[in-house]
Amino acid sequence: MPDRPDRRIVVGVDGSESSMAALRWAVAHAKGFDAVVAAVIAWEFPTTFGWVPKPPEEWDFEKIAKEKLADTLEHALPHVGHVGVRSYVRKGHPASVLVDFARGAELLVVGSRGHGGFAGVLLGSVSQHCVTHAPCPVLVVRGTGT
Repeated sequence: MPDRPDRRIVVGVDGSESSMAALRWAVAHAKGFDAVVAAVIAWEFPTTFGWVPKPPEEWDFEKIAKEKLADTLEHALPHVGHVGVRSYVRKGHPASVLVDFARGAELLVVGSRGHGGFAGVLLGSVSQHCVTHAPCPVLVVRGTGT
């Protein structure tokens, strides 16, 4: 059989319960597809209106995102470990980063809601964007993902 690139299942991670459920689902199902899981977290500089001073040096947003991803992996996958999971930290808006990262993937998995402010909404803005713009099938996980 000729060599083929790794089959990937991309999962968006932001530390929320919803993203941990998506991560658990992706890891459990990747085994059946002989796929690797690409756990992706995105970061960007906070936006605001008007003039804002430069953030203090200790506000290393990329470092904070890396730590959040590592913590999420530990919390969401305590018994199965991280075998077959590759971690990626990217600068940019989460919706755009996930859609771009999903190019060539078998599947993009996202939680139904992240850390957004509207608790009654069924889909968050990132998952909604992914469903309508991703270049591959998208699975939105609701609940615990078990």
